[in-house]
Amino acid sequence: MRVGIIGYGSMGKMLLWKFSEAGNIDKQDLFVSNRTESKLEEAKNIANAVKSKELASLCDIVFVCVRPVDLKAVLEDIKDSINPDALLVSLNGSVSFETIRKVIDIKTAKVIPSLTAEIGRSQTLVCFNDKVTDKDTLKNLLSCIGDVIELPENEMGMGSELVSCMPGFIASIFDVICKSAEGHTAIPKEQIVKMVLSTMSATGDLMLQKEMSFEDVVTRVATKGGITEEGTKVVYEGFPKTADLLFEKTLEKRRLTTESAEKSF
Repeated sequence: MRVGIIGYGSMGKMLLWKFSEAGNIDKQDLFVSNRTESKLEEAKNIANAVKSKELASLCDIVFVCVRPVDLKAVLEDIKDSINPDALLVSLNGSVSFETIRKVIDIKTAKVIPSLTAEIGRSQTLVCFNDKVTDKDTLKNLLSCIGDVIELPENEMGMGSELVSCMPGFIASIFDVICKSAEGHTAIPKEQIVKMVLSTMSATGDLMLQKEMSFEDVVTRVATKGGITEEGTKVVYEGFPKTADLLFEKTLEKRRLTTESAEKSF
């Protein structure tokens, strides 16, 4: 099986190196192309650097890892070269299968990885158009970066908020908590951050390993009339409005981004 990646930005680069590290694809079967060819020097150690058209003609799975505004141009460039039996994989959730089909009407999937793919713990979202019958090949390929979750196309937006955007949301929330803590203690900032990060990571592992819910953890820690209970009351009273606003804003931004991307076609 030959795999190609068009676009050597952050996601394209991450996928290329993870596929290589997994050892399931030999160098002779791994291809990469990029508009700025000089950026591919390091990639030549693990893959074949070629033009996009050549890549599309050679590969069984073609990943397109470009910005929404550049997607149409890439599809137009490869439409006459791509193998009609190939699987086209877009890492752009903003453009629908219906719109992609206007340019290239073949088996197509959309994939949304997370930043945590860098440590092999991504919750990677995937959806397929109606031409795809073999879903396992792509899912198995992506398993080297973490868990693979199939969703219907119309749920990929909210799914992205929950896994792809979530590292940013989590980091910003705990950044606020750590900065607030600084005003109440002489403990150094670096130590506060390490304490909170380690506790956050361990809490997640505990919940997954013991199959505990959020409510289970709160109940275990927040004894009635105690200090933790006082803090959790503040969170449950004040944070829901912030969470609602967060999703309202991000989903509206996603809607506008999708509209703009679709118009480019």
